[in-house]
Amino acid sequence: MHELGWVEGRTVVIEVRWAEGRIERFAEIAAEFVGRKVDVIVSSGSPTEAVKQVTSVIPIVFVAGDPVGSGYVATLARPGGNATGLSIQTPDLAGKRLELVREIVPGLRRLAILANVDMRVAVLEMGEADTAARTFGLDVVRLEVRRAEDITPAFESLKGRVDALYVTTDPFINTNRIRINTLANVARLPTITGVREYVEAGSLMSYGPNLTDLFRRAGDFVDKILHGAKPGDIPVEQPTKFDLIINLTTAKALGLDVPPSLLARADEVIE
Repeated sequence: MHELGWVEGRTVVIEVRWAEGRIERFAEIAAEFVGRKVDVIVSSGSPTEAVKQVTSVIPIVFVAGDPVGSGYVATLARPGGNATGLSIQTPDLAGKRLELVREIVPGLRRLAILANVDMRVAVLEMGEADTAARTFGLDVVRLEVRRAEDITPAFESLKGRVDALYVTTDPFINTNRIRINTLANVARLPTITGVREYVEAGSLMSYGPNLTDLFRRAGDFVDKILHGAKPGDIPVEQPTKFDLIINLTTAKALGLDVPPSLLARADEVIE
């Protein structure tokens, strides 16, 4: 926003709220913003649904997983309504992530998929990951969680039945990523995700859009709307930069050899 000429505190006021991974806070924060009659609401992922439910008037700029599948927009080219933004193509990338983890775990036969089933976008991604896994001939175990208290029992239910873990993208899961990675590594489960923060917290690898780039581009949408453009007329954009991050320390701890060809393709290797 600064690069586009906006000066915080002078020409624009930015109010920031964080739900701390608590789903029940989404609606509360959305209602607060509506009550304050803000000019634009920027949301990330699952909270967009809560914002859409409380206003059909205030423009919304989202950075979301599957805006069409989640019902945020009619189509990417013609969003309609009061929302537009950037898709992170989370469900579409499930197959690619499985291809990558199979390069490190060539004997992969059984896969667990962890998702917060209270979030529509996570359920969509779980379905895509399940479909992709079955095309590779993998057996699938779905781990459905809703609360932090569900995570440990979910892992205990596996009891060595799977060879790897696919973690869907969701604010609740992200908040609990250290616990999830700890349990996965203790169970010696290679983990593939879509967000680099998971890898920084000990996950084996991630592949997905560069979120910093997406949020920077979201500023362009806000700028256009503040200058009078209607969100429904601004096409939803898709990612242009994808990052492959590998945690080599985790790979060594799990006794896995990362192929040199895969390391060469990585955007970042954590050692």
